[in-house]
Amino acid sequence: MGSLEIRVSSREGSSDCGGTGRVSAAELQGIMDRIRSGVEEHKVQAAMDIRRLTKTSSRNRRHLSPAVEPLVSMLRSGSSESNEAAILALLNLAVKDERNKISIVEAGALEPLISFLESTNANLQEYATAALFTLSASSVNKSRMSASGAIPLLVKVLTDGSQQAKIDATVTLYNLSTIVDNIKTILSFHPIPPLVAFLKTCNKSSKTAEKCCALLESLVGLDEGRTALTAEEGGVLAVVEVLEEGSPQSREHAVGALLTMCESDRSRYREVILKEGAIPGLLELTVQGTLKSQAKARRLLELLRDSPYPRSELQADTLENIVSNIVSQIDGDEQAEKAKKMLAEMVQISMEKSLRHLQRRALMCTPTELPLGKRPSEVSSK
Repeated sequence: MGSLEIRVSSREGSSDCGGTGRVSAAELQGIMDRIRSGVEEHKVQAAMDIRRLTKTSSRNRRHLSPAVEPLVSMLRSGSSESNEAAILALLNLAVKDERNKISIVEAGALEPLISFLESTNANLQEYATAALFTLSASSVNKSRMSASGAIPLLVKVLTDGSQQAKIDATVTLYNLSTIVDNIKTILSFHPIPPLVAFLKTCNKSSKTAEKCCALLESLVGLDEGRTALTAEEGGVLAVVEVLEEGSPQSREHAVGALLTMCESDRSRYREVILKEGAIPGLLELTVQGTLKSQAKARRLLELLRDSPYPRSELQADTLENIVSNIVSQIDGDEQAEKAKKMLAEMVQISMEKSLRHLQRRALMCTPTELPLGKRPSEVSSK
């Protein structure tokens, strides 16, 4: 799975401070003089100006990049006002600017930012989590961040933080999980219980659910992750609910997680997935999901049936036969009837899509492709 380059929450670029025009040489010099001064009030005002000017301007992010080091120095002051102003300025400098992301870490921002994850100041913790999320989007920063001890504190934020901090911690952990060696480290701090609890409370079609499922898909790539998810009460069910109700991207991550589990050990996870009623959602994905979701859903349906291979040449390897086989193994009339109903609906949708495809092809036929007796008249209508 590719990197999940999700934009930071809207507050990343928000500002209380007017417009974002191009910074002049005189204004740039004034900002740099203030942020390097020994007066905290001047530094805070300069940080606020940087935040304002870099809100939407990539040009200003480049021009104001020399402010990175003094802003990082502000993170080490004892003032919450100074800390918060510096974080928000650094955050806007880092957005969509790879060089600034790297230079912020090289200037030593990780240590104070990570320490703020334990702050009792909710705003400071939230801003620090957002900053780490933004910085973790750089492949260069990921190893440095995990080596700096961010992972256990991000898991703690996932457990105890505000709603927004949990969202940003989830995506930061996902970004770090794209380095394979980090997955085992993340799992060692038991992130799945708080991640599942968070997923249960959020709207299954939301971006939050998408972020949770993206991280879960990474974590179940290891046996420790699969074991933790199935051991957590309602863990697999939470993924199945996203499979049924999520956004297209969320559903792709959800079916990917379930498929990874079943492919790793079919005999161990087949019944677990069937028990949570995954069949209706999988059926719908085979017709209405993204191309990746459709392929993964069909493959998972094949693994969920009684035998993963066709039992005879007479039993064609069709979706109907695959699902009929699965339904015959399901305990409970209600679940089986729901699956049968979904199958009928999906077959109907599939037939309608095929018919529309044929109709479109017919409309695209040129006159030279039609039989002579059926070519339209060349006499134009008046």
